[in-house]
Amino acid sequence: MSAGIKPLGSRVVIKKLEAIEKTEGGLILSGNAKEKPQEAEVVAVGPGTEDVKMEVAVGDVVVYSKYAGTDLKLHGEEYTIVDQKDILATIEA
Repeated sequence: MSAGIKPLGSRVVIKKLEAIEKTEGGLILSGNAKEKPQEAEVVAVGPGTEDVKMEVAVGDVVVYSKYAGTDLKLHGEEYTIVDQKDILATIEA
């Protein structure tokens, strides 16, 4: 599921989850009113370094820093490459 992207060092490839399109009250939000998601699914994990042990795994749902990472479009899909230190938490189902 990594789409051929192999992160190096302590980097992680994530795929942002879709923004909420409908409020709890049933209102449908326009494109500009949607809040950009800060939640994503991990699709690839680097090997880590001598100083940094990797704490996330493929398939984890994570919350990451708002302005973190580098966006990448590959094979029609959008991904973000972030350093593990920019991942704030994992979300358990």
